[in-house]
Amino acid sequence: MDLELRDKVVLITGGAKGIGAAIARAVGQEGGMPVIVDRDAEAGEKLVAELRGGGSRCSLVRADLTSVDSCANAVECTAKECGRLDALVNNAGVNDRVGLERGTPEEYVGSLQQNLLHYYNMAHYALPHLERSRGAVLNIASKVAVTGQGGTSGYASAKGAILALTREWAVELLPYGIRVNAVVPAEVMTPLYQQWLESFSNPTEKLTAIVSRIPLGNRMTTSDEIAALSVFLLSSKAAGHITGQHLFVDGGYVHLDRALS
Repeated sequence: MDLELRDKVVLITGGAKGIGAAIARAVGQEGGMPVIVDRDAEAGEKLVAELRGGGSRCSLVRADLTSVDSCANAVECTAKECGRLDALVNNAGVNDRVGLERGTPEEYVGSLQQNLLHYYNMAHYALPHLERSRGAVLNIASKVAVTGQGGTSGYASAKGAILALTREWAVELLPYGIRVNAVVPAEVMTPLYQQWLESFSNPTEKLTAIVSRIPLGNRMTTSDEIAALSVFLLSSKAAGHITGQHLFVDGGYVHLDRALS
């Protein structure tokens, strides 16, 4: 299926690694132009070289999204270099384990800054451009928003707010034809997930226990599977009447009885 993303400019936060990188690759494969916004310049440059080597047009903006000015600059650089902006993928974030017991009020605010505030800031600055292109916003959330995890108040509340904002923005942006949706992953092997696994005394044993509780196929979701749904949702041709939705890509992890696996 041709998703008609050719020459569309898609800004992806946290686009240098993991799910963000998979989305950037998928956009490139569809003929679109991914703009990778990330603070990891080395990883971003490596991905840009890979994409360009495969014939994709792409761009890199190095930015620390905890700064409002950096968010504004990332959007402005994209619009100036590319001449347009067709979609925003809010993806950057990290489960920083700022909990109620193991955390402070200051750390909690910092977690929201790292995982939530830039979603609003990026959408705010991207909005004039998306109005002109009748574009789309895609928010990457997390199953933690609906399941809880324990010991991660900052990340959980940020991801819960992201789900709420997805529906709020879908309503607010109806007059402009801008669609807003959220993808909700559960267990996806990314560099950050691998880093979390390695914090356990026996990472292999921990991973085996997790995978055994994923109902469909007893396996992790891949970043490419998240990316496939993402580019579908960005396509006005394929998903032109989908907005305000929370779509789970998790092998049934959240909604099916894990006793079945």
